[in-house]
This record gives sequence, C-alpha cells and structure tokens, in this order.
Amino acid sequence: MTSTVSTSYTLIPNQKYRRSNRRSRRFCKILDIDSQSLSTLGDFKALPVEIFQMVLEHLSGLLLKRCTLLLPTKDRLKYIHNILSEVSCFKLNGCPNPLHCLGLQCYGVFLQMLTAGWDELECHRVFNFLCELSNLPRKMQTVVSSKPGSARKLELRIRLYCRSVLLNHWIHRSDSAFWLTRILKPWPMVNQARLLYIIFGPVSSLDGHVVWQKMIEGPTDETSLKGLADAIKLLYDTEAKEWTADDVISLVDELSVVPREWLMENNARLLILSGNNICFTFMASKAVNGRAVELARLMVFLALVCEKDLYCMDWTVKMMQKVCKVFSTPGEKNNFLQSVENAFAHLIMDMLQSVMSGDRDEDDSSFFNLFHLVNAQANFHKEILYLTLRSTST
Repeated sequence: MTSTVSTSYTLIPNQKYRRSNRRSRRFCKILDIDSQSLSTLGDFKALPVEIFQMVLEHLSGLLLKRCTLLLPTKDRLKYIHNILSEVSCFKLNGCPNPLHCLGLQCYGVFLQMLTAGWDELECHRVFNFLCELSNLPRKMQTVVSSKPGSARKLELRIRLYCRSVLLNHWIHRSDSAFWLTRILKPWPMVNQARLLYIIFGPVSSLDGHVVWQKMIEGPTDETSLKGLADAIKLLYDTEAKEWTADDVISLVDELSVVPREWLMENNARLLILSGNNICFTFMASKAVNGRAVELARLMVFLALVCEKDLYCMDWTVKMMQKVCKVFSTPGEKNNFLQSVENAFAHLIMDMLQSVMSGDRDEDDSSFFNLFHLVNAQANFHKEILYLTLRSTST
C-alpha cells in the first residue's frame, strides 16, 4: 500500500525505562519466534529474543518496521500487537472518552506506516488480524441487527475506530477504497448501507453520536451529507476494483431508506454532492426500470436544491437532457417530460396548501420552501427556453 507519511513521526517515545519485575513478566508473554524467523534477523540473531525485542521497543515506528522487515507478516503483527495492546486507548473499547482521545488516530498513523509498500494480500491479513483483535465483525453485527440508535455508544466507537484506524490517514484514494471495501464487502447490501451511515453519516455536535433522524425530519445541509457523498464517490472510482457501477447505485438506493425513507430533497442533495457520473447513473437506472414518475419527482427536487444552494440551474436542465436520451421511445420520453411538469404542479399545490392552512413553523420554513420552489420552477423553465432559442438560432 502506498503512503506519504513523514518519517519523523515517532509513536513510541525514545525514553529510558526502569527495570522492574512487571516488565520481565510482560516479556515472558511475548511471542516466540521460531528458528526459521531467527535466521532472517542478520546480526541481531546473536541476541536472545527477549533482548532483541527490548531493543525494538526503544526504536521509532519506522525503525521498528525496518528491523522486523524480514519476519513473516503473522509474526510482525503479533509482536506489534504485544507492544500496542498495553495502551488501552489503542483498543476499540479501551478509552473511556474516545471522542476526545488521540489514541486511535495515533494507531491509524502507525498502521499506515507499517503497511506502506505491502501488497494487497498482506494488507488483507492485517485487516483480518485487526478484526480478530478488536472483535470488529461481531460488534458490527450487533449494531446492524439493532434498532438504529439503540446502541449509540457502540455505534460511536465503531465509527471512530473505522475512521481513525482504517480510513482517515491514507493519501491515495486507492488505499482508502481498499480499506473501506474490506469494511463493507463482507456484509449484505442492507447492512452495508447501515454501516456507511454509521461511519460517514451526520453526528451530533454535542456528543458525537450518529443522528439517525437527520434525513427524515427535514431538509439537511451539505455538511451532513458530505461524508456519505465522498464515500460513495470513492467506491464508484475505477480504482475500487471490487465495486461495479450497479453495486454503488444499489448501495445509494439502499442508503436512502436508512433508517426510513429520506426526504426527496435530501436524496437530491446527496446525488448532487456525489458528482455528475453517479447522479446520472442513478437516474438512468430509474429510467431503464420504468420508474419515470419517481424520476420526474427527483428531477424537481434537483432543481429545488440548485435554487436553494445557489448551483447553476442549467446543470439540472442538461442532466434532464441526458436522461431523456436513455428512454428508448419518443412516447416514454414525452411521458417523462409531462411527469416533470405534473410533479412541479403537485408539489407547489401541496406546499401552498400547507402555508394557507396556517400550519407554519416558527422559522416559516414552509413559506420559504414554497418561495424557493416557485423560483426553481421559473429558473428551470428559463434555462429550457434559453436552450431552445440557442438551438433554433443555429
């Protein structure tokens, strides 16, 4: 795996230790290195194993890696674990205050330095080793099988462990995609969506816990969706070899009902943040599968988000043009265009009825939503007129 982390980083301080019986007992538990491994240690093979390991403990993260370079991967991991396992903050459930602790981040930096240059097979072994040590799969099984939010503390710990140890410290997207794939791929699609939300979804600014109702109760902002959008783009990249376009689109579709069906505006905002390719592929999939009415409603909300978030409305019109080319017959395309106009009309009437009924929020959000939707419709049709006039003039 590639890495550009500075080699000046030292995880284990270069300090003197006082001899103690506790220390001797600890090294009695450190792994035995077989004779075949000892033969690869060069000049160090003259030292007793315990002395060799004591020497390694006083080296930086980087020198530790180089001095164990010729050991089998399994032995390297076991030895490193014996050192790091004494630091409780390096464990998934070890720190009493994980949200404000740097332990897992330091562990993640160390892991990146350790595995830099390793091939994928070795990194697979590293991931399996970490899963075994942290019992990560069983803890994930607990949260995906439980009601969202019923295991809030465990959700938070899984989020912090996955991000801080496995995902956050990679510079190259291919490395990040590899580790995210290891986390998600063993699970069915519905559980992949739950885990994606736990790891990248919106959290409370007060306690860091996952906010499950964010996409359901009302329109959300870009900040709440950016993590999810970036993860989706990462998996859609061609470097994520184990994911097809259909896999990613199915995951996005599944995500939109976690924990229940999202507001359509939040769906539209996620698609915009995910980029043109994912947005178009998602919409084309609906067109091919005969979901024209649902697609038309989504198109209206794309226009609404563009109006609210100050994106260029011509982007929405061009996206609609591309989608129209997916339909196989003129009749299907015309039916879709009519459905778009109907969706605008129905949505405006629904919002107008809500405003006129007097059922208004303290911040007048219903009124402002209607205001933005009317402007979105006007600007959407203005861009269509511009496009039509330009095409006729040429």
